[in-house]
Formats: sequence, structure tokens, C-alpha cells
Amino acid sequence: MRDTNFLIENNAKHVWHPMANPGEMRENPPHIIEYGEGVEIIDIHGHRLLDGVGGLWNVNLGYSCEPVKAAIIAQLQKLPYYNAFRGTTNSPLIELSYELCQFFKPEGMARTFLTSGGSDSVETCLRLARQYHRANGQPERTKFFSLKKGYHGTHFGGASVNGNANFRRNYEPMLGGVHHLPAPFTYRNQFETEDGAVIAKKIAAIFEEEIAFQGADTIAALIMEPVLGSGGVIVPHETFFPLMREICDRHGILLIADEVITGFGRTGSESGSRLWGIKPDMMSTAKGISNGYFPLGAAMISEKLVDAFESTKGALGTISHGYTYSGHPIGAAAALATIAEVKRLDIAGNAATLGVELLSGLQALKAKYEIVGDARGKGLMAALELVSDREKKTPADKAVVQALYDAAYEAGVMVRTSGSNVIISPCLAIGTEHVNRILSALDTGLAAATSALNTR
Repeated sequence: MRDTNFLIENNAKHVWHPMANPGEMRENPPHIIEYGEGVEIIDIHGHRLLDGVGGLWNVNLGYSCEPVKAAIIAQLQKLPYYNAFRGTTNSPLIELSYELCQFFKPEGMARTFLTSGGSDSVETCLRLARQYHRANGQPERTKFFSLKKGYHGTHFGGASVNGNANFRRNYEPMLGGVHHLPAPFTYRNQFETEDGAVIAKKIAAIFEEEIAFQGADTIAALIMEPVLGSGGVIVPHETFFPLMREICDRHGILLIADEVITGFGRTGSESGSRLWGIKPDMMSTAKGISNGYFPLGAAMISEKLVDAFESTKGALGTISHGYTYSGHPIGAAAALATIAEVKRLDIAGNAATLGVELLSGLQALKAKYEIVGDARGKGLMAALELVSDREKKTPADKAVVQALYDAAYEAGVMVRTSGSNVIISPCLAIGTEHVNRILSALDTGLAAATSALNTR
């Protein structure tokens, strides 16, 4: 490894970072993270921070989970790689497929298709949705519905169902036949109400109207996040998912739950679908599946879809889709160890308990600082939305949000900003003391952001 001076000198010089402007990154190089320990990270200058981002929603068990590390090392020595295309498989893949179906049995999942990450899992679900209808004698069911402000990855299929223009505009035209419904957002919506139940009913009515207009027999699936993550941690009313499930059932439309963020405990339940008491037809998962230690994802398939594929012979029933690293033995070994730890430590229960503490603290910060327009969350995924005018809900500008980020960083907590939102998604293995550290750093950051706003 080159020395520290080399790393600092070449930071952002020879790489384009994801979700960033290359020119801006060269002008303002990113923090170089050198070590991870427990639920903390340490940058190249030795500055220690509590990771309030949890890697990127994925390091749920922290950076020192020895059972997962040991599983990776052991599998690396035994079989570092072999493909899982037709004709060969491996032992960890077989065991993981069983464990995933058991883990998500309450959601009705019966099969798994392993991938390299969240975008792959979403793409797989979208493709399988269309193929299911073809195998079922309804090849005209090709359209997709999703939510505005939803995020479903960066492949063309996932980007097409994304509900945020930032991830679409530079790459248009996107996939045809994709339609977007309003987000179930109590803070910002077109319905002039903050009543989540009313909003849920209004979105359901719009969906019904669109189905009548498009024709139910042309719609393949509705894809939604149980809690909208990257769109700003938007928590729907408890009636929303069941309403949409009922509509889909009535019209023969598949429901895909994008559980890439919400799966494996983050919302305070093993999945967001279980949180809302529904059984989707497919689930896209990734992130927490391997604790972030290995790129891995899984598309989960319900019993409803099984027969259409497994009893259809020839090309129509063949899944002509997959990835070089589908079912990677090291990734599967990491996931097996991760799932065992998630269950042993009751990670979902911990997220539920500490999520209440975190949201209460964020609400207190909202009461203290006029710059906070909204504080929201579920389990250990939460957000503060910063505004320059609370009454008008005017989003705070980039410099104000950056002031919060910088001050929180100096105070020893890493947070993530997206537009005017400050997103909190720490490791799920944290304790009350860590929640208090996050809240203290945000207090410091909000004071700095307020000062930045007042001096503009």
C-alpha cells in the first residue's frame, strides 16, 4: 500500500465516484476512511467517528463482526469462486437459498435468485414479473407502476421505475410503459393534508383510476419500498401497503416489495413487508444480507409464481438472466453468517427499540431549531429535512446542509445528506449511548447550519 501522502495527493484524481460530480470531487476530495471498528470508522488522519450512515444502509452488525469475517476467510480457502449457471452450484449457495426462504417464510417467499446487489435484485424482479405473465398466458402485461420519490437502483429497469428525476434526467429516454404514483408523504404532497390515512386512500384511488385507463391486463407489477429510503425516509401510513396489496390482488397485478434497505431488520422488523403485515409476490433484497462485507443480493419469489416457472417447459420457462457472481460462494458464506447473527442478536428488535429513542430525540431537535422542517423515521432509518422558511417549507440550500455535515463530522459522527435531507441510518447493533452521540452531533450541526443560514 502506498503511503498517506500518496493517497491524499491522488484522492479523486483517477476515479469517478458514484453519485457525484467528478469535477467537484477533484476540487473537494472526499474523506478517506481507513479503518472500521465496532460501529465506528476512522479516517486517514486518525479522526474517529460513529458511523451514522451504517456504511450505506448495509453494515448492520458493525465493522467487527468476527463470525462473518471468519466465514469469508474459511470459504476463501475452500472454494473462492465457481459459477452457478446451469449445470453447477456450490454448497454455501444451496444452504443460503434454504435459509433465505426460511427467514422470509412469513412473507410467503419460496424461492430465491441470487444476485450481486440491490440494483441487480430489482432488475431480476422486474424481468421475472414480465416473464411470469408470459408463462401465465398474458404476454401483454408489461407495464410497471411505482412511486414518486421511490428509489430502485441504477440499472435501466430500476432507474426507469425510480421516482426521482436526479437519477433519470441525464439518461433518458428510460424504459417505456412505466408510470408513477404520488408518494405517501405527509410533509409534502399534492393533497393539502398531513393525514397519512387520507393520503393513502387518495393514492389508492389514483392507482385505481390509472388501472382503469391503462387496462389491468397491460400491467405487470407495482414496485414500492415499504419505507422510501433514498427519497428522504418517507414512512407511509400503516394502511397504505395493505390498500395497494388489495388493489393488486383484485386486478392480477404483481406486488414487488423493494426491501434492499428495509430487509434484515432496519425498520424494526425482519422486513418492511412484515412490518406492514402484507405478503408481496416478490422481494428485492441486498445490503444487510452480508453486512456489507461482500457484494450480494437476492430476489425472493413467492409460492404464487413458482408453478408458472417450474411447470413451464422450454424457452418460456427458462430464466435467461443471471450474473457472473450470482450465488458467489464467498458471498453466500458471508450471508449465512450474517443471518445467523441477525437472528441471535435480535437485530430487528434492537432497531425497533432504539428507533423510538432516535425519533424522539429528532423531534426534540425539531422543536429546538426552526431550520428543521420535519423529523421522521421508522426503526433505525430516519431523516431531518432542513428548510430556510418553516412556514413555506422552502428547502435549505446546499451550503446550509453542508454546514451541518461538516460540524457533525468534526463532532465525531458521520451523517449522510441528500438535497435538504439529513439521513440517519446507523449500524443496527448500536446502543442508547450511540443514539445520544448522534443526537448530540446533530445538535452541534444544526447550530452551525442555523448560523450559516442567518449569515447568508
